[in-house]
Amino acid sequence: MKMDKRDMAFVALIAVVLGVVISLTGKEKTKTVPQDENHHIVYQAAYAGAPDANASFVRRMFFKPDKKGAETYCEPCHKARNVRFPPNHPPKNRCLFCHKLQPQQP
Repeated sequence: MKMDKRDMAFVALIAVVLGVVISLTGKEKTKTVPQDENHHIVYQAAYAGAPDANASFVRRMFFKPDKKGAETYCEPCHKARNVRFPPNHPPKNRCLFCHKLQPQQP
């Protein structure tokens, strides 16, 4: 099979698109929620309905933490402890939209 100029242009276009996608992806820049005693209540609320180790594989695989339930504890606690947010920080009522929870330890 012979490759002509049109085929080479298509391959070059695919290479450019892949190069752009790879260059735009990178390391996650937001901080994870620490697993310490200050944030224990957030993890407890998020993983309250988590299946136990004896649950079926499918149920454990498709479990999603209750982020909205856990976020109710973020703003009041941060206000009470006078934790300052960086400039241009987005609205504070959707913390777990950007900040990720660490996986639950079995």
